[in-house]
Parts: sequence; C-alpha cells; structure tokens
Amino acid sequence: MPADAPRHPIMLSRTVRAGLSFDGRTQAGGHGFAGVPTAAGLMAHHELTLGVSGLPDPSTGYLIGIQDLDALARTHLFPLLQAAIAAGAPTPTAESLLRQMGAAAARHLPPSVHLDVLRWEPSPYVQHEWSPGMPDTALLTEHFEFSASHRLHVPALGDEENRRIFGKCNHPGGHGHNYRVAVTVAVPVGGAPAAPVDALARIVGHWVIDRFDHKHLNADCAEFRELNPSVEHIAMTCHGLLRAPLAAEGLELRSVTVWETAKTGATYPAPVR
Repeated sequence: MPADAPRHPIMLSRTVRAGLSFDGRTQAGGHGFAGVPTAAGLMAHHELTLGVSGLPDPSTGYLIGIQDLDALARTHLFPLLQAAIAAGAPTPTAESLLRQMGAAAARHLPPSVHLDVLRWEPSPYVQHEWSPGMPDTALLTEHFEFSASHRLHVPALGDEENRRIFGKCNHPGGHGHNYRVAVTVAVPVGGAPAAPVDALARIVGHWVIDRFDHKHLNADCAEFRELNPSVEHIAMTCHGLLRAPLAAEGLELRSVTVWETAKTGATYPAPVR
C-alpha cells in the first residue's frame, strides 16, 4: 500500500568526499571511503554536505537521487574548491567561497528541490556552513579540547542526597575527563576578520583552554567555586566567557557544545526548533 502523501517537505542530506591536489591535477578514483578522486600523494581531503528539501516523488519515494547530488558536487562545487586551492587562495576567502559553492548548488538543483544548507569541512575539526536563508552570513565551527577533573557535589543537598544523585561522580577525590569543545560563530561573508579561524582559536585558547586545562574545576577555577561543574554548567560558562571577546573580533557566538565523554555532551543555547 503506498504511503500517504507527505504534508510537509522532507530534508535529505548527502556527504561527498574528495581528495584535491595543490597543483590542480585531477586523477581517477574508485569507491573508497575518502571519495573521488582519492587522496593519493600530496593532496587535501575535503567534505561537502548538501542538505536539500522538498516533497519526495510519490512513486519512487525519492526527493532527488543521491547520484545526482554526487554529480552536482563533483561537477560544479569541487572544481571551485580545486581552483582556489591550486591558486593558493588566502583564508579570508573561505566564507565567500562557501557562498559561491552554495549559489552554484542552488542553480543546478531541479526546481522542486530546495537547498537548505551547504556544509564544507576542510578538516574533521573545522566546519563552514552556509544557507540561502542567511546569504550574507556563514557559520564557522572549530573543535578544541582540554583535560580537567571535577566533583559533582551540591553542599546544600547533604552527603546522602549527593551520592544518590551523582553516584560515582560524587567521589570526594573527584574524577577526570578529556573535554571536547565545539564553538560555533557567525561570520559575515565578505566582511569577516582577516583570519576568523585564527581569531577563534586564539580567543578560545585564552578564555577557555588556558583557564580550565589540567585544573580541578571545583578547587582551582573561580567559575565553579559555587557552581556545580556539570557538563551543562561548563557549556553555559564557556559561552559566557567567550561571547564578549568574540564579539570584539566581529564574531557572533552562536553556540558552545561541550562533551565530557564521547557519549555525553551539552549545547548552549539549545538549537531553535
């Protein structure tokens, strides 16, 4: 029995990978995880993720074939990246280049399919994101890390209640985590600082990493003398520390995500739904 006709658009995402050379050379590639062409020799690995939306075909169930999204990226988007890499394009062009790729993607999609977002990952730990709904702004996310120890404990609750709520995390000696921090900022396209990635790394390094790395958060950091250092509170505290210095560099802070383990993280503020 065919499914009921959808009442709302559905979003499909497709990630396309490629190895791009620094001298403009192209090469054949197979079906490896690294994409086509494969990253052989002195090449840079890049990923593009297209998020598109619309109403799927009632017969096939397809919004658009993933092979069509792959072909779009390889024919119209990766060549723009390849040309910029071969030309030695400087960092300030990153957001403008992303908008250029987004505009090319939108032009080559069928009329029934809408480009919602284009994400470019020149590194697993740096992402640039652009959408037609914010044509003059791109989102830049960079990942950082620090190691610290903490104890989850609220003095007003009493020892028994603290042990019940926090379990082993309430151990008097504390325990440690290798925290991972992702900071997302909005960067004006065409009006960005000279090197937004460098500015972001410098500010996060000074205001967060230097402050918390290899510290006992409860004992060594004034921010957590009275505030229980849960991952939620750490994310909120990092956001509060970063907002003003980032704004002074022309970077609007959108969110901070902190993971205390690979399975547990908190984002502040929560994404708008």
